[in-house]
Amino acid sequence: MDFTPAWFLRGPHAQSIWGRLVRPRRRVTSRREALQTPDGDELIVDHLDAPDASVHFILLHGLEGSTNSVYIQGTLAAIAARGQSATAINFRSCARDPRELSRMLPNRRPRFYHSGETEDLDFVVRTMAARMPDTPLVTFGASLGGNATLKWLGEHPGQKLIAAAATLSVPYDLGAGAAYLERGAGPLYVNRFLKTLKTKVLRVIEEFPDTRLDVDRVMRSRTFREFDDVATAPLHGFADADDYYRRSSSLQYLSRITTPTLCVSADDDPFLPSEVLDRARAEASPFIEFRITRGGGHVGFISGVAPWRCVYWAEELAVNWLLEKVESEA
Repeated sequence: MDFTPAWFLRGPHAQSIWGRLVRPRRRVTSRREALQTPDGDELIVDHLDAPDASVHFILLHGLEGSTNSVYIQGTLAAIAARGQSATAINFRSCARDPRELSRMLPNRRPRFYHSGETEDLDFVVRTMAARMPDTPLVTFGASLGGNATLKWLGEHPGQKLIAAAATLSVPYDLGAGAAYLERGAGPLYVNRFLKTLKTKVLRVIEEFPDTRLDVDRVMRSRTFREFDDVATAPLHGFADADDYYRRSSSLQYLSRITTPTLCVSADDDPFLPSEVLDRARAEASPFIEFRITRGGGHVGFISGVAPWRCVYWAEELAVNWLLEKVESEA
């Protein structure tokens, strides 16, 4: 199944932005649960229940997303249409009150999340495996969530908890991606993310007064590198932005992956230079299958004959591919 961009959404920015403007953020009915994490925090997850499910999906959203992100809701709808179940993770600080989607639920620890954080994914995978020992588990991660997925798989070569994985628009090299977003239309995307990230930092400082951050530098940051240097890195135990990017980029973990994995990216992704995709393919183990499309933007991949008949190609591809992998291994 090949991807052809919708005629009315030819450019990378149109592909990246369209769905966020027109798609619904509450497509499926889910059941919310607060899991108590090993470090004494709460992790909010949303379950898609299906009593006769033969496969259970674990979903991870992207930067400043949530389970209400349109691509997560679209993927959940595709999973539901096939009679399967899922658990969608809200990264720490990303869960919204379902009655008031703009209000984020607080954390109990002086931290939030980052691109290389895999402990919470590991916790959810092991929790669901214990609850559903006879049901195969698969993972789906978009953007930051895809980077965390690949890093976790590389950290656990030979693991048997996850039968297969699929990712969309992964920023394999975080440093290269951050630099790429400093030019062209990049700052327009970055400003949107930094607005909410800075609010989260202020809340952490307010709730945990002993947290030592340079608030002035945080608020003055205009690029991901500047913000990661003064906020993400010190909050999560990294020396600086370079240390964070080096240790958290999934690129270095690709060769260790032994789980069947689908990696979907567009050659015009506005969040990543295309040469990084060449390096990712060169580093990948034989267990990874790449689908690099001409066009598609960042977590876009929208085809269709009319604006009211859009097809979200990559979400459908990922769900079908994962189900076929599980079936072929049965």
